[in-house]
Amino acid sequence: MIEILNSTELARAKDTGALVADILQTLKSRSTVGTSLLDIDRWAKSLIVEGGAQSCYVDYEPSFGRGPFGHYICTAVNDAVLHGLPNDYTLADGDLLTLDLAVSKGGVAADSAISFIVGDSKPTESVALISATERALSAGIAAAGPGARIGDISHAIGSVLSEAGYSINTEFGGHGIGSTMHQSPHISNTGRPGRGYKLRPGLLLALEPWVMEDTAKLVTDADGWTLRSATGCRTAHSEHTIAITDDGAEILTLPKPARP
Repeated sequence: MIEILNSTELARAKDTGALVADILQTLKSRSTVGTSLLDIDRWAKSLIVEGGAQSCYVDYEPSFGRGPFGHYICTAVNDAVLHGLPNDYTLADGDLLTLDLAVSKGGVAADSAISFIVGDSKPTESVALISATERALSAGIAAAGPGARIGDISHAIGSVLSEAGYSINTEFGGHGIGSTMHQSPHISNTGRPGRGYKLRPGLLLALEPWVMEDTAKLVTDADGWTLRSATGCRTAHSEHTIAITDDGAEILTLPKPARP
């Protein structure tokens, strides 16, 4: 299913996106050395409820997970990269943490992910991983606009990741979003320009480049959800929900300080 939002729905999407961005920044500020992943999940639940929204994750039960997910946010640490199921792990200095959050408000969903390093240590390789995903995300957004095609976005993302020296896994990528969290079209993190669905104003997309330091192979954790690098290397993941407009792409999940 591919949805095209009208002006009323787009206004709701902006509201949802702003809430997702604000929750992620609050959780980032609270995620310090000694914080438990379960604490982050509890905080996420509280902030979602306070924001008048509903979790897209807690009852989520796709074919690739041992569902339902049962938690309110994905928390991936170091070698974990996607669908990180919160547990009692306590964050340590230098951990690379990814928080991935999707909520629905007013009947429209928004999805975003941020990766950052906990504490004072800043391992060079981890900084490079995060930077590559953020630059790839920016490139993908710049390639999105009315008349462009999904392949243009995928090519832009993949070019940045490949030039940075990372292998690209194509099992999971970005996606359409709207009244539900995961919709068509699928947006691979590498691809050929000029191919795929033509973008139209009113389309919402969640773009999410992610990489692993020295492999493209994933393994599933014993919890049935958390996806980790097959070699145990570190990973990073960045994601924004964007709206295609007449003028290009509008980022709906920017944190407040970055808003114009």
